[in-house]
Amino acid sequence: MTSNPPRTFDAIIVGAGFAGLYQLLRLRRAGFSARVIEAGDNVGGTWYWNRYPGARCDIESVQYQYAFDPELAREWRWSERYATQPEILRYIEYVADRYDLRRDIQFSTRVTAAHYDDTAARWTVTTDHGDTYTCRYLVMATGCLSVPKTPEVAGIENFQGEWYHTGAWPHEGVDFTGKRVAVIGTGSSAIQSIPIIARQAAHLTVFQRTPNFSVPAQNYPLDEDEWRAAAERIAELRAEARTTSAGIVGLPLNDISALAVSEEERRREYERRWAIGGFAIGGAFNDLAINPDANETAAEFVRQKIREIVHDPETAELLCPRDYPFGTKRLCVDIAYFETFNRPNVTLVSIRDNPIAELTTKGLRLADGTEYEFDTIVFATGFDAMTGALLRIDIRGRGGLQLRQKWEAGPRTYLGIQIAGFPNLFTITGPGSPSVLSNMIVSIEQHVDWITDCLEYLRERDLATIEPSPEAEEAWVDHVNQVANLTLYPRANSWYIGANVPGKPRVFMPYIGGVGTYAQKCAEVAANGYEGFILQPEPALSR
Repeated sequence: MTSNPPRTFDAIIVGAGFAGLYQLLRLRRAGFSARVIEAGDNVGGTWYWNRYPGARCDIESVQYQYAFDPELAREWRWSERYATQPEILRYIEYVADRYDLRRDIQFSTRVTAAHYDDTAARWTVTTDHGDTYTCRYLVMATGCLSVPKTPEVAGIENFQGEWYHTGAWPHEGVDFTGKRVAVIGTGSSAIQSIPIIARQAAHLTVFQRTPNFSVPAQNYPLDEDEWRAAAERIAELRAEARTTSAGIVGLPLNDISALAVSEEERRREYERRWAIGGFAIGGAFNDLAINPDANETAAEFVRQKIREIVHDPETAELLCPRDYPFGTKRLCVDIAYFETFNRPNVTLVSIRDNPIAELTTKGLRLADGTEYEFDTIVFATGFDAMTGALLRIDIRGRGGLQLRQKWEAGPRTYLGIQIAGFPNLFTITGPGSPSVLSNMIVSIEQHVDWITDCLEYLRERDLATIEPSPEAEEAWVDHVNQVANLTLYPRANSWYIGANVPGKPRVFMPYIGGVGTYAQKCAEVAANGYEGFILQPEPALSR
């Protein structure tokens, strides 16, 4: 492999999903030269890679879209309350074409390293094709759920059938018709795909270690009036979303304790929100995230729903979560997930106390020696969330400091946007920001707007670099953890704390203080001359 001459840009953006496309558009309009480097052969980010059966968004489609251009909202007609992966991907492709973004994107190229030059105050970015770029600003739009977690099963090379990971699904799809299929895992991607696979397969066996709380989507086709009403008010709705806790409009919090009402009234409120569907149940009472007794009322309500839906009592109890508080892992939103276990061709196997020992040539073997035979195995084992995409790249800041070394004990950022010791490196929806606890589009737009405004601020004042002070970073990390510890979230072994990846430091990564509170903090920091950041002029040698 031969290296090509370096190409120079004001900014390199890594990733061409929702974040990377909007960042490219904003920088282009602000007069910065920018190049996006994307591993896939098309735009889409997580919606490019995650094509497993049943994949769809758990945020309502009219809220899971860009709001920067009201005309765009009027042009794109969403078909369902919760959009499917193909529809979302078509939307992203439409955006890329409408704003002529593809001409500044290099596809089928993976960034392998990014090293900061202290003397020149520039980043050197290299790719797997041997390309080299230099840039003033490096924006990581790599996404929070973009690195599939490698299956931790011995003997995977022995299996003679087909196996797939939900996070790296074949673009041509998979036909399960007449096949004996295993799904390993019962997280969000499994909960979405299992009902679809079950309708095709001759028999489906689901291997579950930890059951998940899941609520019905109550999905339906969007009629013209509902879609148009949202499209015409997109700016107003987005402005409101930015003041909420989760970046979602229409999830009003019932400002009363679950323990302050009668059991009958509590049940009525849960039933009302269950019928609404989606995340509505999370706002039923104001103390579900902080009071264990209040939380248990919601948990037991969902468990009772599972018992009502699933006919076999033993299977129903296996599907009932008991090890962690309700809502402290990402709440799943499903379409007929629990109902699927009433099908005669579906079997649930608990591997909590009898784990998978190894894959065999014909299937798999459990620890107690029980063997199963399959034609196809689907690993729905999740992602190396929030930090995986960043740490797989050799990123080095001042003095050659490796990001892997800096984050050895867990991710540390200021506002989830920047990292001390890594000037001009920006992380869109990075650890330490609301990100995965929010409507990602709202958080993406807020970060991209903040970053672009910041770069314009630097340019107007002939400033070359910005990075957090160690003190500001330390204070923010402490604040993120203090807020998390006021809630029940740290009690769950979730991917929020990296518990699904062996050896990953257990640190609560997202900011749980809310989208509105967080956005206000970011605005105040900028208004105060980027308080907590170190801003420096051009180095003498590079002028």
